[in-house]
Amino acid sequence: MARKKRKMHFSGIGGQAVLEGVMMKNKDDYAVAVRKQDGEIDVDIEVFHPILKNSPVRKIPFVRGIFNFIDSLALGMKSINHSAKFYEEEDAQPTGFDRFLDRISGGRSESILSVFTTIISIGIAVALFVLLPYFISSKLVTYVRNDSLLAIIEGVVRIVIFLIYVSAISLMKDVRRLYRYHGAEHKCINCIERGRTLNVSNVMHSSRFHKRCGTSFIFIVLLISVVLFFFIKVENPAQRVLLRLALVPVIAGISYEIIRLAGKYDNIFISIISAPGLWTQRITTKEPDEEMVEVAIKSVEAVFDWKQFLIDEFDFTDEDFESEE
Repeated sequence: MARKKRKMHFSGIGGQAVLEGVMMKNKDDYAVAVRKQDGEIDVDIEVFHPILKNSPVRKIPFVRGIFNFIDSLALGMKSINHSAKFYEEEDAQPTGFDRFLDRISGGRSESILSVFTTIISIGIAVALFVLLPYFISSKLVTYVRNDSLLAIIEGVVRIVIFLIYVSAISLMKDVRRLYRYHGAEHKCINCIERGRTLNVSNVMHSSRFHKRCGTSFIFIVLLISVVLFFFIKVENPAQRVLLRLALVPVIAGISYEIIRLAGKYDNIFISIISAPGLWTQRITTKEPDEEMVEVAIKSVEAVFDWKQFLIDEFDFTDEDFESEE
């Protein structure tokens, strides 16, 4: 059994950090565990309903990644909004706009605001990581006449902007704690997938880096965009901007397939393409404390039978569980 433990086994679970907590998802079930202000851990278990869940298009490689990307954004925003409720000021009163939105939406103002916030977030991300690098590199056309070199410069600028962004927001106290919960999320998944029982001690000794992370996905998106924009060229500046926007879903679809392979396999090719994302996780994940790990464990246990997983994948017996305690 010791030989099998050294090899990673794909669990299929994933998640994200939220305000003072962790969301974990297994198939369509997800749980948001939050450390409340009184120290107790609240665990909310829900069923997520993906868009076009039973449609055949969700099974088409490269296309399914687009839908999964949209689902991840929607679920992520919903989970963050849920965790934020525990830290709203008790004496905060609804504004006139809140009451107006509630009235015209039939009490669904929260869902509407969540959708609106998601759209705004996507718009900011596109402007920051797609349009801004293009306009910066386009200013160099007087000095750099080679279109291929300009495409590479644009890609480098895009990566630099991303690294500056994740580093800059890490200076905020709340984001630093979010990054620590992000580390707790990864540690729990790594603990299970490396064949260890899920307890605080084992999780604390597990790695905070994981190939299937959203940070790695974003970095792969950035790298794929460099390749596509290098080979696909148009002369008209307006068309170049539209082309970059049109290729965003395509890039997301390709990146999803790569991150999916990275989560399932462990070889030299996967290690090479995963390296930049894992390096970036040194910024976006931090070491959690034991209380943070406890929250992450609660989230995992709410949606995933990790003991059965260890039995099925690592041939665990009762004696193994006892020895791991």
